[in-house]
Amino acid sequence: MNRTLLIIDDSKAIRTQIEQIFADGNLFTRTLQAADGIEGFKLLVSNDVDLILCDIEMPGIDGLKFLAMIQSREDLKEKPVIMLTSHGDLNTKVRGLESGASDYITKPFEPEEMVARIRVHMQIKTLQDELRRSNQLLLELAQTDPLTRLCNRRYLYEKLEIELNRCFRAKNPLALIMTDIDHFKKVNDQFGHQVGDEVLTKVSDMLQEELRTYDLAARYGGEEFCLVLPETDLEAACEVAERIRHRAEQMKFPDPMHNHQLTMSFGVAAYDGTSNGSIDEIIRLADDALYEAKNGGRNLIKEREIS
Repeated sequence: MNRTLLIIDDSKAIRTQIEQIFADGNLFTRTLQAADGIEGFKLLVSNDVDLILCDIEMPGIDGLKFLAMIQSREDLKEKPVIMLTSHGDLNTKVRGLESGASDYITKPFEPEEMVARIRVHMQIKTLQDELRRSNQLLLELAQTDPLTRLCNRRYLYEKLEIELNRCFRAKNPLALIMTDIDHFKKVNDQFGHQVGDEVLTKVSDMLQEELRTYDLAARYGGEEFCLVLPETDLEAACEVAERIRHRAEQMKFPDPMHNHQLTMSFGVAAYDGTSNGSIDEIIRLADDALYEAKNGGRNLIKEREIS
């Protein structure tokens, strides 16, 4: 496993000594050196560092200020930092630990003690990294539809509430598109549910391709999807719906659906941000417009606007 150690100390002799201690590559395959906090911070933000050894007393940006800089960055605050101190002053050690340090080592240090302490902290970091990955996976599972990999209905409502509030504060428009696959039951009945799942997956991928990075696509239920388009008015949202409608018509499928033409119907609702809209209202209007498109012959786009 490739691991990187960052050594920050104004003494080149100390930096060289530490580098030699870990030269066998058992704990770290790469070592970076910095003579002060600023240089160390630059190396930290531009490299994937696993652990930091940092002197407390340095000219300019000292160890405590360096810790404060790390704690100000969400992407860096979990990095383990072991402080190096040349004296046994309890107050200095406590200040370092309270500022975010994981541990401290007093100079002059014994190489065996340093290796033992750092090995423990690397084991802790490995466990913490695995826990964070597991938590992230659980979060994704809680927010994601397992078949289409789009957001699920629960996360849609959470995101839509945030976007509606932001829209109202900034007085920016917000659009919502409800869409579903026309005659999808016939696909399942004629070709089977496995083929139907493949169609849903392919349509979901197409929807993602047509959206911006900050838009949101969710599986609302069955063959129905919901698209949230921040900073988008009714006219622009209808243009997005038309692009998707056209792409759906052009989609090709392998056997046994090679002769089947897919179509989709759309209901578009928009909110201009001048009044305090609600989730239920904008979803109801988009759903009503979708219902009108289905009753009007399908493969259509109908629209509503919150006044």
